[in-house]
Amino acid sequence: MSTKIPVSIAGNLVADPELSFGESGVAHAKLRVAVNQRIQGADGTWHDGEAVFHNVSAFRALAENTASSLKKGDAVTITGELEFRSYEKDGERREARRIVADTLGPDLRFGTAVYQRASHVAAAGPDAEVSAGPEGPVAAEAAGPAYNITTRSPVAVHPFGAGAGNEMSY
Repeated sequence: MSTKIPVSIAGNLVADPELSFGESGVAHAKLRVAVNQRIQGADGTWHDGEAVFHNVSAFRALAENTASSLKKGDAVTITGELEFRSYEKDGERREARRIVADTLGPDLRFGTAVYQRASHVAAAGPDAEVSAGPEGPVAAEAAGPAYNITTRSPVAVHPFGAGAGNEMSY
């Protein structure tokens, strides 16, 4: 039996995300997140309560982006579903819980981050490279006509590769 409950947590990664690929090729990232409750004492001072550790799983693009973007000690926020499972092992009934992440990212209360959008493969075609130039996102070498993804109007494709010298990419 499986029960899923919507949940949102903020904590710190206890270890680097572990990325693996299933038999079907689906990416799976396993994370361990520590959440500390802040407690205010009678004298008004704050201290950390006991840490609660959560197992978190992310799949597909979220898993790959998580593994390449985050590392041990990073402050993160996660929304997803808390999943409880019961199973039998060696004739003994056991229970497990994990959070299956829908969204996951750095907690910007404690630092800054540089966001880099992943390519829009579905919008431009499977073999297209998507990058940004002065005219906005451009699909280079796409099968068929090139279109501006934002306005869906035709755009000029740079003859030596899109966005030469441009540091911003989508």
